[in-house]
Amino acid sequence: MRWTVFFILLAGACTPDSSPARAGTQRERDSVLGASKLPGAQGVLGALRAADSADARNARLDSVDR
Repeated sequence: MRWTVFFILLAGACTPDSSPARAGTQRERDSVLGASKLPGAQGVLGALRAADSADARNARLDSVDR
């Protein structure tokens, strides 16, 4: 019984990590997705452009406020 528990714990300790580290930010992943030829990729690029436009507009409005 003890050996069985020992081997189960040993086997669990030797398995590779099941959660790989995520590389990059969400924007970088969306950018890669938008550059692909997958269906809907152009929509992702359009959403990124809209977000950039909104950020630029907000930056201009913030600079006027100062």
